[in-house]
Amino acid sequence: MTTLTNSGLTVLGLETSCDETAASVVRRSADGRVEVLSSIVGTQFEQHAPFGGVVPEIAARAHVEVIDSVAAQAMRAAGIGYDALDGVAATAGPGLVGGVMVGLAFGKAVALARDLPLVAVNHLEGHAVSARLGAEIAYPFLLLLVSGGHCQLLEVGGVGACKRLGTTIDDAAGEAFDKIAKSLGLPYPGGPALEKLAKSGDASKYELPRALLGRKDCDFSFSGLKTAAARIAATLTTDQERADLAAAVQFAIARQLSERTDRAMKLYAEGHAAGERRFVVAGGVAANGAVRAALLKVCEDNGFSFDAPPLAYCTDNAAMIALAGAERLAAGISDDLDAVARPRWPLDEAAALSNPSNSFGRKGAKA
Repeated sequence: MTTLTNSGLTVLGLETSCDETAASVVRRSADGRVEVLSSIVGTQFEQHAPFGGVVPEIAARAHVEVIDSVAAQAMRAAGIGYDALDGVAATAGPGLVGGVMVGLAFGKAVALARDLPLVAVNHLEGHAVSARLGAEIAYPFLLLLVSGGHCQLLEVGGVGACKRLGTTIDDAAGEAFDKIAKSLGLPYPGGPALEKLAKSGDASKYELPRALLGRKDCDFSFSGLKTAAARIAATLTTDQERADLAAAVQFAIARQLSERTDRAMKLYAEGHAAGERRFVVAGGVAANGAVRAALLKVCEDNGFSFDAPPLAYCTDNAAMIALAGAERLAAGISDDLDAVARPRWPLDEAAALSNPSNSFGRKGAKA
């Protein structure tokens, strides 16, 4: 078992859960400070753009073709050899299982060849710790994890200690951004393109539905917004109308995220002293300026600090996977080489099993 020495732990991270093939080397010092030695992200935008979204089979083949070269680039950029590693961490789920298998298998090969401990990382836990790549953030904190596939509010007490406060009952915010962008004829990836278009729009021109009004929980729903926006988009004839709808969509998503976060903050504050009232937003949607501004206002109103990962670490990357692996190794946690790829893997499995947001399916609770 690798132990935490005075110089800390150096970990190679691998991320292949969707359409980015990423590798990173991160060093975690004995006192918890983090240094990103390298972070390489290979995108597949060109392969998926003709289809307007990620095609799982294309993604898996693309990961196979480049995983070795991306990992080699990360090691070269870090300026170290494999003999300087203390462990290897790879995303083991949730995600497109064909892609997850590629990165996990490569990680197992490195661990076996170099006699290193393997950490099979939950992709969501990577996002949960990602803000610590840019700042020293103590546990516990309240986390809004908001991406293309996930939208959850979690109380994060440490590695492996997450309590779910709310989750989406249908679509994630990032998916709503991307699908509505597609209906507006915007290029893939849709979220950034919609944000750019929204800058010249008037959000008040269109009134969009507000989901789950009157409910006292912290859950989300974006399917009604997605459907309503798509119907409006089909009737538009001018570029200004499209910009106005983009602005209205962005406002509606930011409003729902901030409203549910406000509720979660009030619940969180009941059990935590003022010095523990820390808020972190992570995931691809955390890069959206309007969303950040709305959440910052909620933090100010509730007396919470605000943190988010550096923009480079909001979307999928391997630095967050390496850090999650290093934190687990520091706690004495590693995995066997028979660790499996998991298409579904809730961070708070107890909550997902006892109160699933949607149907279980053959693979278990989704969220």
